[in-house]
Amino acid sequence: MNYMNQMTLKFDSLSINEGFARSAVAAFCVQLNPTLDEITDIKTAVSEAVTNCVVHAYPKTVGQIEIWVGLTMNTVHIEVRDDGIGIADFEKVREPFFTTRPQEERAGMGFTVMESFMDTLELRKNDNKGVIVSMSKKLQGKLKAVAGGSNVKL
Repeated sequence: MNYMNQMTLKFDSLSINEGFARSAVAAFCVQLNPTLDEITDIKTAVSEAVTNCVVHAYPKTVGQIEIWVGLTMNTVHIEVRDDGIGIADFEKVREPFFTTRPQEERAGMGFTVMESFMDTLELRKNDNKGVIVSMSKKLQGKLKAVAGGSNVKL
């Protein structure tokens, strides 16, 4: 796929970094001229993905979370990756209200929320034991010209 622009962000799995991650992704997506509703959807989905990493991927330790964002003319593609403990059953965790931490009063709605705000959502294991959450959203706006840039094939 040809991406007109892309970025990668890597940070510690601390809950304080969730706001930073959502703001950074939102700021990068501004070049697609999104509506307020579209940017809110993206920020919410990123928040849920990062929170899942903090709470579930690294429950007793601090690890690394990596976010990659690629932009086409009118679509944002996002991958949130961790090297945490992994997910045993991808289908089960996508069920509304399923949680592996009921003692912490978790709602179990993270993946449901991500699916409702994004056009696509895919879960897969990464090369280590962690998880990659891939999601995309087609926007009403279009990418502004990238000065001095060229298409990047991934």
